[in-house]
Amino acid sequence: MSEHVTAVVVGAGHAGLAASHFLTERSIDHVVLERGEVANSWRHERWDSLRLLTPNWLARLPGHAYAGPDPDGYLTSGEVAAFIDGFAARSRAPVRTGTTVVSVRRTDGGYDVASDGGSFRSRAVVIASGACNQPAVPAFGASLPASVEQLTTFDYRNPEQVADGGVLVVGASATGVQVAAELSRAGRPVTVAVGEHVRLPRTYRGRDVLWWMEASGVWNQLYTEVDDLMRVRHLPSPQLIGTPERATLDLNALSSAGVAIVGRLSAVRDGQALFSGGLRNQFALADLKLNRLLGTFDEWARSHDREAEVAPPERFEPTRAPERSALKLDLRNGEIRSIVWATGFRPDYSWLDLPVIDDKGHLRHDGGVVDAPGLYALGLPFLRRRKSTFISGAEDDARELVDHLAGFLATPP
Repeated sequence: MSEHVTAVVVGAGHAGLAASHFLTERSIDHVVLERGEVANSWRHERWDSLRLLTPNWLARLPGHAYAGPDPDGYLTSGEVAAFIDGFAARSRAPVRTGTTVVSVRRTDGGYDVASDGGSFRSRAVVIASGACNQPAVPAFGASLPASVEQLTTFDYRNPEQVADGGVLVVGASATGVQVAAELSRAGRPVTVAVGEHVRLPRTYRGRDVLWWMEASGVWNQLYTEVDDLMRVRHLPSPQLIGTPERATLDLNALSSAGVAIVGRLSAVRDGQALFSGGLRNQFALADLKLNRLLGTFDEWARSHDREAEVAPPERFEPTRAPERSALKLDLRNGEIRSIVWATGFRPDYSWLDLPVIDDKGHLRHDGGVVDAPGLYALGLPFLRRRKSTFISGAEDDARELVDHLAGFLATPP
């Protein structure tokens, strides 16, 4: 027998719990199904030293905000899990942990949600299972020599688990530069393969760069205001790290630490890793976009009479191109013993038995309203705003989508 509820939320991370909060506020009966524990990814799918990219004062969910002694610090993975767990308890979210959804199918008047903990009939479903369910490893990874150990950032925990010798880190997002820096500090010879990337300083004019993103309104930019939305949604995460020193971690910092920088890994052929020759162009594009963003911040400070609150404008050294950048590396000679794939993630919708997935495996949706009546998504990059994927971005998105859901429920089935 199926259990009947008005709505089912899939996932008990920050986004799913924010949806639950607003469903409760509207007295819409629902259940939150979680395959593991509350904040499961933060507990089990992060490397040991990871901290939030956002300062603690940005750790906020509806009616629940960071209240500790270090607002300008950066929470560890365990502290993030505890923060989200506290929100679940405070909001009395109806979470059922250890419950994996295995299928969602359309039925007359709603959805049939099957799980390993029972079946549910509902009029609406909120997908909040995240965008980082599976590592995205290029197909040519299968061509690597067997002597080279491969890790994804799902597997990586600390340098001790990586084989002695050289490491090739593929990808220069926040994840890639952080893992490369950690391995370099541990004494490993590290090479980073760099494609398109987003460069940001940790601080600008005396404030955390994310203070500027929020105060200037950049973080609140709506998805309807962006050109080429699909491309923007798939940009790598910005090169940031959360440390007590509020250090900037960009490619210049890695180069200064002795990390070798090469172009995008484009193929593996006959035991050779082949790299793109467009490294200088990638640097120039990232620097150009950074300076445009800093100009936006400066203009906001001038036009809103905030100059006295911040330090004078500044610009940063252009990304230094190596004098010689290797176009290939022999992976058979033992110099590279390991590869860490920091090439991003993709969602897993294998359980979604509905025609709402495009040919690249992504949900078809308009600001989180999925292309099926009563079906919604939360927690995806730039879902409704530039900040959507961050913890502090969940509240506005969840409120608006639950409002839409409530309007849908008001119509006859």
